[in-house]
Amino acid sequence: MEIKKITLTQLEQYLSKAAWILKGPVDASDFKVYIFPLLFFKRISDVYDEEYRIALEESDGDKDYASLPEMHRFEIPENCHWKDVRQKTTNVGVAIETALRGIEQANQEFLYGIFGDAQWSNKNKLSDRLLIDLIEHYSQYNLGNENVNPDILGQAYEYLIKHFADLTNKKAGEFYTPRSVVHLLGLILDPKEGESIYDPACGTGGMLLECAEHLRETSKDYRTLKLYGQEKNLTSSSIARMNMFLHGIEDFEIARGDTLRSPAFFEADGLKTFDCVIANPPFSLKEWGADNWANDPYGRNIAAVPPQSNGDMAWVQHMVKSMNSTGRMAVVLPHGALFRKGAEATIREALIRQDLLEAVIGLGPNIFYGASIAACVMVFRQNKDAAKKGKVLFIDAADQIRVGRAQNYLEPEHINQIYQWYLAFADVQDHVKVVNLDMLQENDFNLNIPLYVEKVIEDNLPTVEEALADLKQAWQASLEAEEKFKAILQKFIA
Repeated sequence: MEIKKITLTQLEQYLSKAAWILKGPVDASDFKVYIFPLLFFKRISDVYDEEYRIALEESDGDKDYASLPEMHRFEIPENCHWKDVRQKTTNVGVAIETALRGIEQANQEFLYGIFGDAQWSNKNKLSDRLLIDLIEHYSQYNLGNENVNPDILGQAYEYLIKHFADLTNKKAGEFYTPRSVVHLLGLILDPKEGESIYDPACGTGGMLLECAEHLRETSKDYRTLKLYGQEKNLTSSSIARMNMFLHGIEDFEIARGDTLRSPAFFEADGLKTFDCVIANPPFSLKEWGADNWANDPYGRNIAAVPPQSNGDMAWVQHMVKSMNSTGRMAVVLPHGALFRKGAEATIREALIRQDLLEAVIGLGPNIFYGASIAACVMVFRQNKDAAKKGKVLFIDAADQIRVGRAQNYLEPEHINQIYQWYLAFADVQDHVKVVNLDMLQENDFNLNIPLYVEKVIEDNLPTVEEALADLKQAWQASLEAEEKFKAILQKFIA
């Protein structure tokens, strides 16, 4: 009998309803702390059951064989399965906590700390009744591989992340970059099979997964990618790891920690380097660790120490240092990073003189959650094409948006237009300018886009001769009107 797969729409509604069950006792900004771990717990329990059944069939009913760890992607210890928790009617939160910690302990290499630190046993917030409702809701679908494709489950998961971004607009930028922006960066970097991708501020892993999706869309083997990410926020880093598993990604490492103070990935001679480096780091981060940057042990202080009050250029230098000999990178930054003076100007000059900067793309305003300011994308490349050496491409894409009531949107046609401009690397009136090193130097390496992409203003003003002719005509008309008025007035007087 053919098993009917769960659709994306069904999964999206299923996950949204879980959020509605929590609404009230739990703040919207905390939904993800509970929703994601339960989804992942249900998924690995159902996959375990599926693996057990298949092994049982293969071995003619040998239960010991079907229970062997090597028969399963993840091990689930006794009393730690979803079904064990579902049977509980009291102290449900404690049962969930016990099960999640047990699974982490049994799979330390892959799942240590993945379920986060939610206080499931806090009955003031999560009553037994609420948790029973939540578990029963999750139990209505089997999330095994036969019932749901990993890519569909991953898409539903992305939907839920965006859903929380909509609910918690103020904080959303911390863990969710609009998919359209991520897609644009993926197109620009164009990752290839077998390459390594690194995001030093990976949030929930969306940018890394976009690189995998880029290969999938072109029928390439995305499983050959090696994905690396680091994220300071505990919840976001846990979600990123779950996100990878739910998308069917196997070869990845997500580290938790402060990238600027304590980078996580190393090779024998220093920082590990990658084929593609991609990030939307926190804008203008304060107290980012400038004290140690002057003598940075990882060699990231390429040109100068960025100001303590603003870490934008620290991220840029870290990412540049993380590119391998043929690497390329794309980073989302606030526009201020293009023109602020002082140490940041010194860093810009050094990067431009090393001919690492390939493009500066100005995006439209209000397309990021909780941030109305316009952002830009800086593209760097270790080995620029011969025709691009000594040049930087400036793109003003501020008008490439669909204006919404509360937020603006980059639609597919806008992304395509920006990408085509990037590929063409040629001047386009009002939008694109190719600038050489001399011009950048004349402007003290200020990268403010309006300095280079000048808008042609259609003022339609008349010439001086035309204006004089119009004035004479108007003067003559006024004289004639005056004469007529005098004649009419004379009649009345007479």
